[in-house]
Amino acid sequence: MKKDLVHKLKDKANEIAEMFSRQDRQFNFNKETFQIKEIKPLSESTAVVYFIKEPTKKIGLAFLYWINGNGGRWQYFFPTYDHCTGMERIKAHLFDVEVDNFDKN
Repeated sequence: MKKDLVHKLKDKANEIAEMFSRQDRQFNFNKETFQIKEIKPLSESTAVVYFIKEPTKKIGLAFLYWINGNGGRWQYFFPTYDHCTGMERIKAHLFDVEVDNFDKN
């Protein structure tokens, strides 16, 4: 992962932790705070961030992905198994698009 993306990734992870640690955040019934446990790059433009949620000590996992348009930015969501199933299935569709577009190049 390029150095500038790493720095922006760390900044985004800190931003997420700060935002989700707000005591007045909607659905923050347990008054949790989020602290970064670990950031793991998955590819040049994707990563996961492990958050420790206090006071429960449970782990939250965010998936972050880089969007290149308009100067670029990191986006994120907290995935479920359902999201993972959908993403596993998208690979076949991307392959179909590549095959279909091949003759158009």
